[in-house]
Amino acid sequence: MVGRRRRLGLIVALAALLSACSESSPSTLDPHGPGAARISFLWWVMFGLSILVIGTVVGLTAFGIRRKVRPEGSDDASGIRLIVGGGFVVPAIVLTVLFVMMVRDLGTEASELKSAQLTVDVIAHQWWWEVRYDDGDIVTANEIHIPVGRQVKMNLSTDDVIHSYWVPQLQAKVDMIPGRVNELALQADDAGVYRGICGEFCGLQHAKMQFLVVAEEPADFDAWLQRQTTIPPADDPGLKAFLGSTCGGCHAVAGTEATGTLGPDLTDFGSRRSIGAGAVENNATNLAAWILDAQEIKPGSKMPPQPVSASELRAIVGFLEGLK
Repeated sequence: MVGRRRRLGLIVALAALLSACSESSPSTLDPHGPGAARISFLWWVMFGLSILVIGTVVGLTAFGIRRKVRPEGSDDASGIRLIVGGGFVVPAIVLTVLFVMMVRDLGTEASELKSAQLTVDVIAHQWWWEVRYDDGDIVTANEIHIPVGRQVKMNLSTDDVIHSYWVPQLQAKVDMIPGRVNELALQADDAGVYRGICGEFCGLQHAKMQFLVVAEEPADFDAWLQRQTTIPPADDPGLKAFLGSTCGGCHAVAGTEATGTLGPDLTDFGSRRSIGAGAVENNATNLAAWILDAQEIKPGSKMPPQPVSASELRAIVGFLEGLK
């Protein structure tokens, strides 16, 4: 009966682990890149060893309970061997194996950084992500586009407090420390959208500081890069409304007079899936509400309410949603 309950508990635990591997709750145990695959393999090795150790301890405990008590003063060399073997030799072997595996993985990570074909700079802010390509010639925010099957070198830094960059399905978590640039090799084996989060408490809106890694086929990625150089028409009424408001003082749109750096670059805003680094879905209704009063959606964000008329609001929303 006890053994049946133990097996049932193990099955329930494994089911819980598998259910965690979903789009809404990304997990390293559902890897889609070599970095996450190494972490997942190491985790399963440690999990298997833990189960083996627990089973051994339970078995020895049951054996000790059932075993007859030896007369006082009798020699029991087997007990000494068990203590030395189980308490020192076996743990030393297990820990050595795990240490060698981790050192090997660190070496693999270093070689992947050297072979990277693309470099992306990611700068964390309270509470959004700045993303730069080609030494800053192409700038976007809160979405990181990468080509499938290629190693990408991520230069990770922060503009304010400590943040932490983590895409569970693709790679390990790396801290972003003021005054320092940390490096990470990132690769996606499959096309798709992978959710990333800030893994270090960074203030009021830490929970709403998300980003997406969009892994595309190389041709689609090249086309996306090319679209970032598209300049909106100068006579666009929405652009005029945008520049006539305070928006251009904080945000930038490539090819226009809007060159602000306090807020996210909006050059490809219309193609992004969310507003406010994952705060709400990107659609016209949410965007209008965000412009009028972002504090209602994301309290503590650095964007103040915008005093625009209804016609100006419609023009600005249409302009931003058209930036693909």
